[in-house]
Amino acid sequence: MTEPIQDLNKLEQERLRRLEEIKALGVDPYGSRFDGVQPIGQIRAGFKEDDQSQRARTAGRIVLLRDMGRLVFITLRDWTGSIQVGLSKGMLSSQWGQAKCLEIGDIIGVEGTLGRTKTGELTIWVEDGRLTFLSKCLAVPPEKFHGLVDVDQRYRLRYVDLWINPEVMERFKTRSRIISTIRAQLEAMGFLEVETPMMQSQAGGAAARPFVTHHNSLDIDLYLRISPELYLKRLLVGGMDKIFEINRCFRNEGLSTRHNPEFTMLELYQAYADYRVMMDLTEELITLCAQRHASWPTIRYGDQVLDLTRPWRRATYAELLEQYGCCNMFDIDSVRARASQLGIEHQGMDDQVVINEVFEATVEQHLVNPTFVLDYPAALCPLTKRKKDRPDLAERFELYMAGMELANAYTELNDPAVQEENFKIQLRGQAETMARMDRDFLTALRYGMPPAGGLGIGIDRLIMILTGVTSIRDVILFPHLRPKGQD
Repeated sequence: MTEPIQDLNKLEQERLRRLEEIKALGVDPYGSRFDGVQPIGQIRAGFKEDDQSQRARTAGRIVLLRDMGRLVFITLRDWTGSIQVGLSKGMLSSQWGQAKCLEIGDIIGVEGTLGRTKTGELTIWVEDGRLTFLSKCLAVPPEKFHGLVDVDQRYRLRYVDLWINPEVMERFKTRSRIISTIRAQLEAMGFLEVETPMMQSQAGGAAARPFVTHHNSLDIDLYLRISPELYLKRLLVGGMDKIFEINRCFRNEGLSTRHNPEFTMLELYQAYADYRVMMDLTEELITLCAQRHASWPTIRYGDQVLDLTRPWRRATYAELLEQYGCCNMFDIDSVRARASQLGIEHQGMDDQVVINEVFEATVEQHLVNPTFVLDYPAALCPLTKRKKDRPDLAERFELYMAGMELANAYTELNDPAVQEENFKIQLRGQAETMARMDRDFLTALRYGMPPAGGLGIGIDRLIMILTGVTSIRDVILFPHLRPKGQD
């Protein structure tokens, strides 16, 4: 018999004792192949009230157990739903000892007749020889089968959270369905899915702090990508006119309810298009996902109700700054005065950065319903074409919902000389400017990149909106967390 580990609590020791009892009965507590499993959701959907001969064979985890002496009722759960299982001493003469060893958390297979109890509960009545141990649970599950409620524990023990809380399982199934919808729709529109490097010799395509790693054989530092943009644009140069990638990006920055260091991005490019084409595509794509997977046209998000009825609002950056920020973006003195009122330390800060700081502080919170913010200050957009009639503005939009940036799109800059100058300005004051500039990307542009529109949509944030959860950790299976005990 396994010796109890001294620091185990009594409940864990009891589970180890049950494990030995199962072995003593000649039963493998960790099972083997179990064929013919019917999903529980399928069993429930296919039940016919007037058919007394129905049978069911399924497998799942015990999430509730009521021992009534000669009768044991179990709630068995798989990823499609839950069903009651009845174990009777009269029906399980040779397996009753096994039945009495069952505990919450165990994974079992069952087969038997299907019918309703006197209380109307759909139940599988297990026949003798049809109870199968598949995996013994040695850890003690949460006391209440219907609630692992401690938020930190839920994230750290996601493998428990998924089977304890059915709504969590459903949310992640919805996440997969949304991504499948996006992929299928883009392919139907003629886009080709591609893959670009996750380890890059230059960290480019966005302004963010990268994660750095080292390749021993080549003896060079590499960067986990902060964006796939520059590689996808190389493919435009190569003649791939409509491309997309659903990719993992990495940014070595802070944690919050809206930020995770590792996140999922949809990024796509279409030759011969511009940011207005991207705007229409964004609205169409997100609306389709909302119609299929959410309560379109209105979605409850925290204490807000979002109205996704089309067409969505389109307003310029300058208009919104004047409306909500009470300053004129083209009058930097008025912007700096507003920054002072807001307590933003702006001395020595670039004018365009001050403008954006005021925008973030005053405008974003008001953009609850879908809003396309158009025509950003050009200095903030080094990879974007400028407007022909206003070269101080870039042909860029960001989509906001619930005060949160959801998408970002450009009319892509394809002039190699302008792009090189923008890179120099962007890297001004940093050491080894030319060494850090992506020279290969500039070489690609010299071969000629067609005019194009580009779009990035934050998949995690989109899932947040469509499932109505306000923390990004609730839509990422294994979010990054601070080590236990750290403040």
